[in-house]
Amino acid sequence: MSAVIEIAGLRKTFRTIRRGRRVAVDGFDMVVEAGQVHGFLGPNGSGKTTTLRALLGLVNADAGELRVLGAPAPEQLGRVTGRVGAIVESPQFFGNFTGHRTLRLLAVAGGVPPSRVDEVLDQVGLRERGEDRVRSYSLGMKQRLAVASALLKNPELLILDEPANGLDPAGIREMRDLMRTLAGSGVTVLVSSHILAEIQLICDHVTIIARGRRVAAGRVDDVLAGHDPHEWRVRVAESERGAGLLREAGLTVAVHPDDVLVVGGAPEPELISSTLGGQGLWVRELTPVRPDLESVFLDLTAGATPPGQPDGTDAGDADEPLVELDRTDGRRVDA
Repeated sequence: MSAVIEIAGLRKTFRTIRRGRRVAVDGFDMVVEAGQVHGFLGPNGSGKTTTLRALLGLVNADAGELRVLGAPAPEQLGRVTGRVGAIVESPQFFGNFTGHRTLRLLAVAGGVPPSRVDEVLDQVGLRERGEDRVRSYSLGMKQRLAVASALLKNPELLILDEPANGLDPAGIREMRDLMRTLAGSGVTVLVSSHILAEIQLICDHVTIIARGRRVAAGRVDDVLAGHDPHEWRVRVAESERGAGLLREAGLTVAVHPDDVLVVGGAPEPELISSTLGGQGLWVRELTPVRPDLESVFLDLTAGATPPGQPDGTDAGDADEPLVELDRTDGRRVDA
């Protein structure tokens, strides 16, 4: 597979009016291969949105190399923008326009056939509400409209920042199915989300960022395997007696208040069951303890704050004006 997104050594610094210089991203690397559904995870203020904005040419990086579909960003993004669909943060729409008119205007501006509007409304489940004004839409419906706008160009690369924001459980499932369908048709999807259970369900690869730096990357199964405690959850009628028998067999055992034994040291399950059964203590439950993406994420990002931000304030907080330096002439510009 060829790389669709390549980021090497990305660094981005902002200045805030009250707090001075803030490093949002510090030497960050990421590679997304063609055909992947790639999860991009990080706590608030970790640098996710800044990374996506730099990738799309919305802010200038201080250092690092970025490529999108082989084109250096931002210098040659114009060559590939017609092949990229993206929503970053919360898009704003005119409330008096209908959903259909909103997408039609975007289609005309982007050189997309108007017939594509009905197709994308159908894809995101808004076909029946296309003639309603956007101001009547719920938060979840506005999010669907945003995803529809990103799909207008029938992109090869789709970048979605919190696509499930505001969706109910049924809507989240529909969004999951949509991403799977797109990936099945050859679209590469980069998705950022705080719903980690969904990321684990739909993504085959993941990159986790904390404090502006990459802390994990790879196949989801491999990332989880790297944090596997190799323990077994055991339930028996006499937990204290069972713990003693297993310790005599050389195993490490912890007894939990709910009469569950957690046996460590990666023992074979046959050893556990035969040790207990041989003494007439029959196993009621024997389950491997496996990490999920949420537990691994919390472990990797525990106490994480962006570099230079001891209070955890995101460099992109809306309550404080941001300033960045134009990298070509050093002038101050609004971020």
